[in-house]
Amino acid sequence: MTALALGRLRQLPRETRDTLFLIAVIAGTVLPHLLRLPAWCGVMAGAVLLWRARLAWTGARLPSRWVVSGLLVLATGLTLWGERALLGKEAGVTMLVVLLTLKTLELRARRDALVVFFLGFFLVLTHFLVSQSLATGLWMLLAVWGLLTALVLSHMPVGRPPLLAAGAVAARAALLGLPLMALLFVLFPRVGPLWGLPQDAVGRTGLSGSLRLGGVAEIANDDSIALRVRFPGAVPRPDQMYFRGPVLSSFDGREWTRLVPTFPAALRPRAEVELIGQPLRYEITIEPSRLPLLPLLELTPDRADAAPQVPGWLLTLRPDVQWQVDRPVTDRLRISASAWPQHRHGPRQDVVGLRDLVQLPPGFNPRTLQWAADLRAQPGMLEADPRTLAQALLRHLRQGGYSYTLEPGTYGRDAVDEFWFDRKLGFCEHFAAAFVVVMRALDVPARIVTGYQGTDPEPQDGYWIVRQSNAHAWAEYWQPGEGWVRVDPTAAVAPERVARGRSLQPPPSLVGGAMRTINPELAAQLRAQWEAINNRWNQWVLNYSRQQQFNLLERLGVQRPDWQDLATTLIALLCAASLAGAGWAWWDRRRQDPWQRLQQRVQARLQALGVDVQPHHAPRERAARLRRLGPAFEPAAAELDALDRLRYASSGPRWQGHRRWWQQFRQALAQARPERNG
Repeated sequence: MTALALGRLRQLPRETRDTLFLIAVIAGTVLPHLLRLPAWCGVMAGAVLLWRARLAWTGARLPSRWVVSGLLVLATGLTLWGERALLGKEAGVTMLVVLLTLKTLELRARRDALVVFFLGFFLVLTHFLVSQSLATGLWMLLAVWGLLTALVLSHMPVGRPPLLAAGAVAARAALLGLPLMALLFVLFPRVGPLWGLPQDAVGRTGLSGSLRLGGVAEIANDDSIALRVRFPGAVPRPDQMYFRGPVLSSFDGREWTRLVPTFPAALRPRAEVELIGQPLRYEITIEPSRLPLLPLLELTPDRADAAPQVPGWLLTLRPDVQWQVDRPVTDRLRISASAWPQHRHGPRQDVVGLRDLVQLPPGFNPRTLQWAADLRAQPGMLEADPRTLAQALLRHLRQGGYSYTLEPGTYGRDAVDEFWFDRKLGFCEHFAAAFVVVMRALDVPARIVTGYQGTDPEPQDGYWIVRQSNAHAWAEYWQPGEGWVRVDPTAAVAPERVARGRSLQPPPSLVGGAMRTINPELAAQLRAQWEAINNRWNQWVLNYSRQQQFNLLERLGVQRPDWQDLATTLIALLCAASLAGAGWAWWDRRRQDPWQRLQQRVQARLQALGVDVQPHHAPRERAARLRRLGPAFEPAAAELDALDRLRYASSGPRWQGHRRWWQQFRQALAQARPERNG
């Protein structure tokens, strides 16, 4: 069946073959969008393309414009129903896919094909509104090559030029444009994120501004990269790698959220940061998220020589020492900063505002509250300080038969009661939430901190990888005279989670599981190599900034470069490239296609022998005139007859064979001349 199908493809008329190729290219261009588009759009696009392919294969007539218009009206109505608008990124991409596929049902002339080509090129751009990863870039490069090949085919002369020949022309055209593309990439002014839109981060996995029990466990099932960090100097221990995310202090019985203070600003607790020891310099690359915050290494202070700087962004260090930005992080950010692993923060003396952090909702977790009251009633506990109480809770966790698991199951209304007394199974947020509830029941201010803890065991390309599976939750309680003290209840049950900075591994995918079963080392190496390549793509391409542009000009000898110097350099290089292109076009102005060049060379050889041939003579006419010189030239004349059959065959000229034919023709002429002279 396969051989018959391939044979049928080779015998198809050129128009049918080119149409099927164009449909395949469109399907490949649309394919990455299908995971994000509404289901009806994917079904309609696939059905229309299959319908158009069948019409091309069978040679049937195209549908009337009324049918196409009806499908367009239907698609417009479905878009309005699903997106509530026709404007915006999602609705716009949906309509673009519909228009592109429906336009294939109107391929009646070259102008229709040109509309399809340029709609396809525009669709390629829309993929970068969603993802700018290396995989997306490579796939779109292949899509552009396919569209260029189809465009070249539409401009090629009559006959049946091979797809490989058209693809080679498209590849050469793309390669000729690479220097200009590289020049614009390096020197075109960076005026802000080109592709990022505020809603780009919606639907991404990652940290949230709130926490329900089980939420962090869901994030931990995602093995994608959350951030990369590099240390120019000493590398901290795994148990020091806490990347601080949202601080959650309000609890309604089901969900933890950020604190809404009930006291005036003058009575609220302040950061009051005290730095101890030497700073730790680091460079961090943060992947896009859906939150207006930066998960930086604890503790990164608000100091001129240590605070993060992001051009065009407003960064604020909150009183809970969480770095907040003025909008959701929808672009990959690379930041340099300094952190002090040893530090103190928070008020040293009791302030009224700390009362907000002992509040618990009435009617929830009664058994836990009673357990805390019984603990407080034990001898020596009534006057115990918060540190002593915290140690008592950690001992209870270590000795109480608790288990650390990625799949703790679903908890009910009184989740802390159920965890603390009954099931004793949980992920990090279960331990942190229970710890904070008990501490508050003991009248100790406490709160939950979420973020990331630990990295991959080994760095890749100089960067330590922090994944979504490293998402973590820990606790802080307030100690008089010290401020906020970090405590990680998870370490009481699973110390290796914190000491080694390794999270529980989520179940592997089908392909990943098969690779690990066959050769786990190979799977790990392939993954590490791919992520290292992705990191270089992120660092050198996606994170290429205007500061790097200015640094490049400084290396070229420009003192204190600015926008004017950048624009002047770019314009000068573009002018030089234009002059070079004009010079090449002048030098190459007489270049012709392979058939015309071959005809000219044959004409010159025959005229040198005294044969009267003109440019308009076909190869068959030239063969007849060559035979008048005698039988010795019959082999050369036969070659001309073969060229005539090749040129005017129903399948069109075979361009790739003209060099071999020319060699055979020259040999035939060379053998005929001695015989004629003799």
